[in-house]
Formats: sequence, structure tokens, C-alpha cells
Amino acid sequence: MEIKEKIRLIQEVGEEIIGLDEIIAKIKKGEKLIAYDGFEPSGKIHIAQGFVRALNIQKLVKAGIHFKVLVADWHAYANNKMGGDMEKIRQVGRYFIEVWKACGLNTKNIEFIWASDLVKDPKYWFSVLKIARSTTLNRIIRCSQIMGRSETDNLTAAQIIYPAMQAADIFYLKADIAQLGMDQRKVNMLARQIAPDLDYEKPAAVHHHMLISLNPPIDKLSQEKNKIEKTIALKMSKSQPDSAVFMTDTLEEIRRKINNAYCPPGEIEFNPILEYFKYIVFLKHKKANIKRERKYGGDLLLGSYQELEELYKSGEIYPLDLKNNLVDCLNEIIDPVRKYFEFNLGARRLKEEIESFKVTR
Repeated sequence: MEIKEKIRLIQEVGEEIIGLDEIIAKIKKGEKLIAYDGFEPSGKIHIAQGFVRALNIQKLVKAGIHFKVLVADWHAYANNKMGGDMEKIRQVGRYFIEVWKACGLNTKNIEFIWASDLVKDPKYWFSVLKIARSTTLNRIIRCSQIMGRSETDNLTAAQIIYPAMQAADIFYLKADIAQLGMDQRKVNMLARQIAPDLDYEKPAAVHHHMLISLNPPIDKLSQEKNKIEKTIALKMSKSQPDSAVFMTDTLEEIRRKINNAYCPPGEIEFNPILEYFKYIVFLKHKKANIKRERKYGGDLLLGSYQELEELYKSGEIYPLDLKNNLVDCLNEIIDPVRKYFEFNLGARRLKEEIESFKVTR
């Protein structure tokens, strides 16, 4: 594959790329790059964590990058996920991996690593300690966003340790690229800043977009100063089932959630239905076929998201047009996953067990 094509795939994944020149230089040298992503096993898996994450990983693997996925079970424990029950956390981690398999992700080309294995190595904890010595408590607290917390929360001591652990993950796994969501950028910037002083290689960061909640934004928009922070504040949440479509939702659940979703006529910014088209429909199909009755203008075949956005903003496409077509597209994506968990006995038992767990924030 040509270098330009590799870069194009990386740019498709990243809403923000920090250190792109560093990535390009390594590719030109023929170096084997390592990308890392980590996830807290913490309940059911929504479409951004499932389908979109699988799509992003596949693109980087196609670009010739070796991908390491960290199952952050110790991090989830530190963040009080699943009530601090480590066995439940690990079962959720196994469930996530099964969902990605059901999405068509070729897991043979991916290295799954459990944090519970990393922590057995004293070198890992020495790295955590070096990072903690190289920054301030205030800087660590500002990184609390990576845990879904805010600087004003009453953080536990375990949560204070968390950002230093995540930075250590990057260095310990020898990641050239930290491929995480925009909500993780503060710890990636910390890692880049302190790396030279600690004799670690500075990682590039490829931050993907965070899909916003299907629910109305209420007053959250006025609480944040810039667009990145606003998007993070509005992101979908596993603890709010109607804020997102989940990877094993039934057709009826998908239809109900999408029909109830926030989608003001003609409004482009912070519109979750448009986001689903931009980051799911067009990334999967490169086009959108909007089916409508003839009396409402007939079908439209759109070759770009920009075209869809312009037609919606002008009022030529209505919210119901988008919602009806989005339900069909999402059901097409999720149906194979439902069937996987229906016909794979082990996966079905795992899913049933996970669904019996209480999700804690």
C-alpha cells in the first residue's frame, strides 16, 4: 500500500491528529508502527464503542499498523465501574471482545492485552511513579475527564492514580500512536509533554470523534467554552440507555430511540441524528439513500455528508426522513451482532450475564 493511502486511512480515523508529521516520518522509514486503544469494561456496549471502534481499528490495521487493545480492568476497578467487582469487570471485557468479533473485526490481527497482566511487572509501576513525579496534582485532576469525571468531582485516591496509569500504558506498550477518543486527549497531551524528560518516545495521538447523546442537550452547551469540550460534555453514556443505540438492541428499541431523538428541523450543530449519518452511515457506505414517498419529493441518493447537511439545513429534508432511513441502516449493522449472540451459545450466555449486572458510574 502506498504511503498516501496509509495516511488517508489514518486521517479518516482522526478528528484531530497530533504528531502527524512524526507518523509520516516513521512510515517513510519503513518502521512498524504500534497503535494502542484502551477501554474500561463497564456495562453494555453502544454503537460508538462497538461498530465505530471496530471500523477505526480495521482502518489502522489496513494501513499496516499493529494494533494493541488494552482491556483496562484495573482502571475500571479504580474508577468504581461495576461496583468495583473485578470478576464482573472482566466478564464485561470478554463481552466487548465478542461484540467486536460479531462486528466482523478480525481479531487475529489485533493484540488484546489485559491491564491485570501489565500490573504484575514492577517496571510498569515504576513508570507510573515516574510519571506521577513529573507532573502536578492539579494537572492530574484536569485529566479526570478521561474517566468521565470532572475537576469538581470528589475524586477518590484511586481515581487520582488513574491518569498516571493510563500514561504509563502508552509507554509500557511502546505505542507510536495513542488512538483514543477526544475525551482522552488531556492524558495523551500529558504523555507527549513528559516523554522526553523520562526518556520515553513521544507518542502521536489520533483522536476520533465522540458521538453525542440522542437526548436533548438541555443546558450543557452553556457550561463549556469550546466545541471540543461541548461535544465531550454531550457524549452518549452507557449509564443512560436512551442516550445511544446499543450493539444488541432490537429493531423496536432502535426505532423508539431514534424516533425520540433530538433532531430540530434545519439545525446542524449538535444534532445527533446527523452525527449518526456522518460517522456511521457515510463511513460505512460512502453514500446515503434517503427513501421518501413521491409526494414528499421521492428518493434521494446522496454521495457525501456535506450534501445531506446542506439539504437538511435548507429544509428540503425533514427530521422524519432522516430518522426513518437511519433506523433501517442501524438495524442492518446491528442485526448480524444480534444473530451472533443468538446462535453462539457461549456468547449468548455471556450477554445474558452482562445484562443482569448493575452498571455503576
